Amino acid sequence: MMDKAKTAAALTLFAGSAALLAGALGFQHIGGLAPCELCIWQRLAHVAVLCWAGAALLVPGRTGRIAAGVAAVAMLCSVAVASFHAGVEQGWWKGFTACTAGAFGALSVEDVMKALEAAPVVRCDAIQWSWAGLSMAAWNAVASLALLATAGLLAGWLSRR
Repeated sequence: MMDKAKTAAALTLFAGSAALLAGALGFQHIGGLAPCELCIWQRLAHVAVLCWAGAALLVPGRTGRIAAGVAAVAMLCSVAVASFHAGVEQGWWKGFTACTAGAFGALSVEDVMKALEAAPVVRCDAIQWSWAGLSMAAWNAVASLALLATAGLLAGWLSRR
């Protein structure tokens, strides 16, 4: 029965992370909201969940169960980064001073300077979108926590059957 539990938990984490990542990319490429540094970190956590949960779904036995556990830890990292980001947006604590800009490739110094001057600075403490009083980072924290709890409940419930 443990394989059913591992599969259910890994599938929940995989599908949830895929949906959250697709939503973030949709907001960026369709909605025009450029990500800040912490937004990128949140996406990286979801990519890690996709990789580990995908491995858990593909690999049988103990190794698959370990991969599912690592996927859960990666989702916990998503919760932590998203919660930190939401706190930065609310002014509860200070964020990073770094900003993000696009890659410059093989440009001349003058072209790089022009690109830097024209590049939008995306601040981690500025809320670009919110719904029902929660920012996108806060919604990511809530959704990631719900996914993690659901995966944990599924794993625990199915492993006892």
